[in-house]
Amino acid sequence: MRLIAAGCRTVAGIDEVGRGAWAGPLTVAVAVVTRERLARFPAGVRDSKLLSPRRREQLFGPLCEQVLCHAIGHASAEECDRLGMVAAQRLAASRAFEGLDVVPDGLIVDGPRDFTGRPGAVSIVRADRLCVVVAAASILAKVTRDRLMTAAAKTHPGYGFERNKGYASVEHRLAVARLGTTSIHRMTWSVAAVGPAPDADLVPAL
Repeated sequence: MRLIAAGCRTVAGIDEVGRGAWAGPLTVAVAVVTRERLARFPAGVRDSKLLSPRRREQLFGPLCEQVLCHAIGHASAEECDRLGMVAAQRLAASRAFEGLDVVPDGLIVDGPRDFTGRPGAVSIVRADRLCVVVAAASILAKVTRDRLMTAAAKTHPGYGFERNKGYASVEHRLAVARLGTTSIHRMTWSVAAVGPAPDADLVPAL
């Protein structure tokens, strides 16, 4: 890792998940490593999108043990609506950083722009595929949010949250059109996309 090679003792990888979802939080994970801990990382750590749900779950525990520290921050659906996505990303990142036990020397953010607002943060497109500490953050964020959405399926049945995790699957679209929205839906996205619920005997246009 270049930042460690350049003299940084601790480096944080930052990634987010849930930005494009219709329901549920926007989640940001920060994972902090040292050179020594990187050498003990479990095999197979890569961008969470390239891993199966089962493999992500298998890696979650070992990663929590091997990183120096990590923290997760969320912005609720209501905050995403009220603040806008850029501000919501920064809020979730701020909450994650507040949960860290150390202040990292270097920061690597996945994506074209820094959404953390932290001095010295370096933004890299597809960093979750190029940098193992960002890949670790992507797994921590994804597993944490997926668990939240699976739990939400029990309190908000009928939307398939345990399968679609709040994203706009066909099942989710039909459920919003039929049942309306819940308290964890992002109103500016889901309602605008589907429109008001149709009559029960009509099939919504997708």
